[in-house]
Amino acid sequence: MNAFEITGGIKLKGEITPQGAKNEALQILSAVLLTKEKITISNIPDIKDVNKLIELLGDLGVIVERIDKDTYTFEAKNIDLNFFESDTFKAKGGGLRGSIMIVGPLLARFGKAAIPKPGGDKIGRRRLDTHFIGFEKLGAKFVYDSKKAFFNVDATDLKGAYILLDEASVTGTANIVMAAVLAKGTTTIYNAACEPYLQQLCKMLNRMGAKISGIGSNLLNIEGVKVLGGTEHRMLPDMIEIGSFIGLAAMTESEITIKNVCYDELGVIPEVFKKLGIKLERRGDDIYVPSQKHYEIDTFIDGSILTIADSPWPGFTPDLLSIVLVVATQAKGNVLIHQKMFESRLFFVDKLIDMGAQIILCDPHRATVNGIDKKYKLRGISMTSPDIRAGVSLLIAALSAEGKSTIYNIEQIERGYQDIDTRLRALGAQIKRVNADAPSH
Repeated sequence: MNAFEITGGIKLKGEITPQGAKNEALQILSAVLLTKEKITISNIPDIKDVNKLIELLGDLGVIVERIDKDTYTFEAKNIDLNFFESDTFKAKGGGLRGSIMIVGPLLARFGKAAIPKPGGDKIGRRRLDTHFIGFEKLGAKFVYDSKKAFFNVDATDLKGAYILLDEASVTGTANIVMAAVLAKGTTTIYNAACEPYLQQLCKMLNRMGAKISGIGSNLLNIEGVKVLGGTEHRMLPDMIEIGSFIGLAAMTESEITIKNVCYDELGVIPEVFKKLGIKLERRGDDIYVPSQKHYEIDTFIDGSILTIADSPWPGFTPDLLSIVLVVATQAKGNVLIHQKMFESRLFFVDKLIDMGAQIILCDPHRATVNGIDKKYKLRGISMTSPDIRAGVSLLIAALSAEGKSTIYNIEQIERGYQDIDTRLRALGAQIKRVNADAPSH
């Protein structure tokens, strides 16, 4: 098992470029199944979850060609639908949460699909009901085989429908959109997610010949077409990485320029970090974060404690709440972090408390952070990463802490962040990969 060994308390300096967006990749890559024609996709992050999905596409019969470090071509001419029945598919599909995303395109093009119950992070339940209710409204019938933990779906006659989603699920919306583009008639999706990643998917589908209107809003209209063609697509940079690097700069008093961020697609993210007192400047399409000794959390206008909560786009993304929480530990002032969407994402705060942070975990969804204004530094400890986002938050804490930290279970971090240790070393961080057995607790 690999671990990161980090010597903290070092100011970093330099430029860092965010990778392509993981959450966009899982949707965009699944969409290649909608056409026989060739699709070229660039800025693909080289991370485990994405590579597993690319491998899965290859197993299904897609001709995959890597033409550059971050660019691939995909040609889904001949798909082997029997692959679904194989043990290989059960093993690979079950270990990858993103595998649910191939269902919509396969239903649309072939009228059937099967999927093992997805795996992934330990951040609480992630319901798949939204996906399946949407498919059912379009006319799909599915049967859950509880013995095999497998969903079998039959969709030989998909027809457009009015669908009001019970939650604005990003993956659910994407999956239903991909099923609807080739269905007969018109589909309306209300309470649709409108994240930039979903907008990217819809724009790509339109370039392939789909007829989707309302992109960027929560009301999508999709006029079904008979066939889709090939296209080229470049993925957005990962906004979670961008937010992580802003937080990292503030915590370590570093001067960092984050390159090519597609600033206009970041929504409220820069503003939320500014509320924590972090200075950042837009320079063209880069974000410059100057070295800051102190940063002070805003209050609300009436002087009450600031609350930062996640909500569906264009609200603040839940994936950055753990980063905001860590950054707040070294700020001046107090903030309440309210994680509405997932019930166990805040459980990593015990590790920050062990490092010297002042945090009260109110319940599984809320934590109050009492910022210590860098009066004393966090201290390095040994810890285990529970999920991708908490892992990076702990990594940021360790880089700002005094002394040495060891983070175990870094496979969780590397599912979402490409070459993170190499890129941080380029800024001057003392981080090395070591072989280590995780502590038993």
